[in-house]
Amino acid sequence: MSNKTTDKFSASLTPESTKPISEASAFTTLLRRRNIMTHSSIMVDVGKWPIFTLLSPQEIASIRKACVFGTSANEAIYITHNDEVFVFGLNCSNCLGTGDNQSTIVPKKLEALCGKKISSLSYGSGPHVVLCTEDGEVYAWGHNGYSQLGNGTTNQGITPLQVCTNLLVKKVVEVACGSHHSMALSFDGDLYAWGYNNCGQVGSGSTANQPTPRRVSNCLQCKMVVGIACGQTSSMAVVNNACHSAHTSAAKTQSGQVYMWGQCRGQSVIFPHLTHFACTDDVFACFATPAVMWRLLSVEHEDFLTVAESLKKEFDSVETSDLKFRVDGKYIHVHKAVLKIRCEHFRTMFQSYWNEDMKEVIEIDQFSYPVYRAFLEYLYTDSVDLPPEDAIGLLDLATSYCENRLKKLCQHIIKRGITVENAFSLLSAAVRYDAEDLEEFCFKFCVNHLTEVTQTTAFWQMDGPLLKEFIAKASKCGAFKN
Repeated sequence: MSNKTTDKFSASLTPESTKPISEASAFTTLLRRRNIMTHSSIMVDVGKWPIFTLLSPQEIASIRKACVFGTSANEAIYITHNDEVFVFGLNCSNCLGTGDNQSTIVPKKLEALCGKKISSLSYGSGPHVVLCTEDGEVYAWGHNGYSQLGNGTTNQGITPLQVCTNLLVKKVVEVACGSHHSMALSFDGDLYAWGYNNCGQVGSGSTANQPTPRRVSNCLQCKMVVGIACGQTSSMAVVNNACHSAHTSAAKTQSGQVYMWGQCRGQSVIFPHLTHFACTDDVFACFATPAVMWRLLSVEHEDFLTVAESLKKEFDSVETSDLKFRVDGKYIHVHKAVLKIRCEHFRTMFQSYWNEDMKEVIEIDQFSYPVYRAFLEYLYTDSVDLPPEDAIGLLDLATSYCENRLKKLCQHIIKRGITVENAFSLLSAAVRYDAEDLEEFCFKFCVNHLTEVTQTTAFWQMDGPLLKEFIAKASKCGAFKN
């Protein structure tokens, strides 16, 4: 099978594992399987998968486990922290299990699975979906043209139904799906398979399709299976993880290095290539086509805030601030230490021999509230969100406080927001604040839209010397030839 992914425990498999298992070694194997299952719950960020951009931030935050599947990665199932199960997407072959064949971009709840504590999930190419719960129950739905749902029929499963034949007395701990066949691994190491069998993938010794779960006994007698996986038309025991929906392979070494090879974004990687990823799942998220998941993944919600995020959060915080600015009768709460670190103007101001250093409230009357608030917020966030008209005032402040980076940022905002109506006002401001690059930009805009801008109020309100200078300069550029 060309599409697979292996992990560090596979290196421990030796020819000894093919011998009859004693009670001691069986116990060791069970422990190993528990480690494997713990490993399979590695935390990932579902935001790397394109289909999850359909969900709101609140819905993303509720996800505990998720799986993307389908021939175009257009279906997804996820489990919330409240153990509710939702599906959304294209719904090919009723693979969403919603009871109808309708596509949906709004997540729908699968009531039959809510509270079931899903522990393992897999899917086939039809697609069909098979999962098991912590109680060992197996459920399946979707495409069933080859009896891959294990219910003895070839009728599509439109809702999740429990797979009963031969599995009711077994506690299933893991499931796996090939293209059109399925497998289940019980807690005591027994392996069951069913569905399409044209290549002998269900291990029955023939190529006849298997309509219900059947224990795989040939060559596995007296052996305890610790992990299972499926290719398109093949099955594996012991090796715990293969992905059949993408022509990409990945492996993780004992030292934690992740390699990939195969078809990676359409490029053939012949030899294992060392990546910067921490887990094999990230390989499939970023390089597989389609970008599907090969197993049910637990979702990581990072509560940690970076220094930058923490600073942004504390701007204008009444609880933690130790200084207030009053502008136009409104207060802005800040932290003196942050201002001193971020701005030379404040570093000079807050000296022991300055009156401002002793004040709890500082009055500001030379700038407007929106401008001064935007300036203080910039010191916390490195960003500015102002309309171009207010950015002119902030440009004045940046010039007065010798904040060159902020000055360039204001010029960028003004350039981006220039219009016929405000062009001459912005040109006047650029001249007034000695912003040469912005002045040249505004001048060229006015010349290119000369007829329109000369009909605006701002043009006729321009002071005499500046108007004369503009006309002279525009004349030299040939603006009045016609």
